[in-house]
Amino acid sequence: MDLGLQGRVAVITGGSHGLGYAIAQSLLEGCRVAICARDAKRLHDAAAALGKGAFTQTADVSKAGQVEAFIEAAARQFGGLDILVHNAGGGGGAGLDVPDAEFAQSFEVNALAGLRAARAAVPFMRRQGRGRIIFIASVYGRESGGRPGYNLAKAAEISLAKALSRELAKDNILVNSVAPGSLMFPGSSWERRQQADPEGIAAFVRSDLPLGRFG
Repeated sequence: MDLGLQGRVAVITGGSHGLGYAIAQSLLEGCRVAICARDAKRLHDAAAALGKGAFTQTADVSKAGQVEAFIEAAARQFGGLDILVHNAGGGGGAGLDVPDAEFAQSFEVNALAGLRAARAAVPFMRRQGRGRIIFIASVYGRESGGRPGYNLAKAAEISLAKALSRELAKDNILVNSVAPGSLMFPGSSWERRQQADPEGIAAFVRSDLPLGRFG
């Protein structure tokens, strides 16, 4: 299928496994792809599977400066940047008694890292006269359920996408957020929860997932 992506450059944060890796695989149909992740071993394995055309760099997006360095390195490597997918995320305080630091960490890796990534990517997109930014948020940024700290961060990410879509429209930069439901893949938080409490997760699937399975 021709997706009209030939020659485009796409960067994906959190691209070494799960949804981010699947996005990278899909964008390789035409795009030159760059991915980052915290785990160097997992990133190495993902790079080997994606092929020698993929650019990779270890980065912890919760640390100021690291996602910016990754995006700038990828843009230099490929001579520009057309698509940013901010997929890195996670964390979140589980309730009112969780320390502020846990809420702050979740906000940092989801919303603030997304803002930093957009800040780094936009100058390259403006130079080219076009661009696409996609924030991978969560259904829990829109609905109740899950961990409050995670929900808070994902709601902020959705709001950020709305604000940037208005600000950047004049530059021919389209900004969207996507709010996936519950996904299970190797190494995911849902897999860990299932291993820890198989009966509880089975009950959740029956009560909360209309199709009776994870995505």
